[in-house]
Parts: sequence; structure tokens; C-alpha cells
Amino acid sequence: MNETTIKFIIEGIGYLGSFLVLISMLMTSVVKLRIINAIGSAIFAAYAILISSWPTAVLNICLFLINIYHLVRLMRVKKSYKLVRTNPRDGYLASLLEDNKEDIHIFFPDSSLDTEDATLSYLICCGNAPAGLFFGKETGEDGKDIEILLDYALPAFRDTSVGKFLFERLASEGYRSLVFRGNAPKHTEYMKKVGFLPTENGAQKLDLGMFLK
Repeated sequence: MNETTIKFIIEGIGYLGSFLVLISMLMTSVVKLRIINAIGSAIFAAYAILISSWPTAVLNICLFLINIYHLVRLMRVKKSYKLVRTNPRDGYLASLLEDNKEDIHIFFPDSSLDTEDATLSYLICCGNAPAGLFFGKETGEDGKDIEILLDYALPAFRDTSVGKFLFERLASEGYRSLVFRGNAPKHTEYMKKVGFLPTENGAQKLDLGMFLK
């Protein structure tokens, strides 16, 4: 391997580290931000060592350790949620929808944010902070199946814990299943993580029985 190739590889390592640090700043999830930033800092620290830029190496090693420290703290903190059943036309819910409408449309591009069809509406809180919004329509002969109209977690709570808490509560109230028929590719990725399965007609369905304790 000649000197030019080695130099090219070292520069590539530096660009990769810089790119990951930059991408981490675009993350809405604090956990993802910390993980990607830690990886980027570690790679950039390796690059700085290879070119003998010791101040840069020390800085990025410190950034890596800071990210790991905060990740450990985040993993140890057990979020405590509470579920508040509300009216679909509640003023506070309307305000949350308005404040977060641009972010909601990223995950639910076809959503009109119209809650007229909702027979169920929940606000999920973590302490005094809103963590998620859920709107659904009860279906089935006994009204124990739910068609999801909106299942949105605010940026600081996108680690599936909001959804799992909600699904446990819905299961405990006797609901059997959740079905989502919308076009929402980014939300579909989340649904796969929490147990939704595709149906023959292209919808996503979750059996709430798995959340019964």
C-alpha cells in the first residue's frame, strides 16, 4: 500500500467521523443523537491520532466519554407515564397538534389532523410533560378493535416506551387489536419494532393480547 493510498484512507476516516457528528445533530431522538455522535467522535478521535493532532484527539475522546455518560444515564432512568383520556376536540390537544403539525406530517404525511372520526383520544404524559397523542376509532361488533388515526410520540420520547405503555393500558381495558391503514413509511418502521404485522390488505395489525400481564 503506497503513501497516497494510506493518506486517502486516513482522510476518509476523518470525513466519516465529521459526517456522523453532523448527522447526529439532525436526530430528533436524544438517544440516537448520543449514539451517532459518540460513534462519530470516536472515529474522528482515531483520525486525529493518525495525523498526530493531539488537541483534536483529546477533544473528541472527551466528547465520546460525555456521550457514553449521558447514554448510561438515559438507559438507567425509568420513565413513568400516565394516560389521560380526553375529548378529541379538547383545546389542549388541538394546541399540541398545531404546535407539532410539521413533525406529525413527517411521520403521517396523509394525516389531515382532523379528529372528527375519533371515538378514542388519549394524552400520554411523562410527569407533567406531554409525551404522546393517540386518536383512534373503535370498530368491531363490540367496539373492542381500534383503527389508529394518529399515534404520535413527541421527539424526546421516541424509544417505543410510550407505545408499549399505551398498548398495555388498552389491553387491560379489554381492547383486542390495533389496525393502521394509513400511508406512513416512517411510522411503519416503528410499528415493526413494537410487534405490528402486515395483513393481506396492506394494513398493519397488532394483537394487544401480547401486552396482557
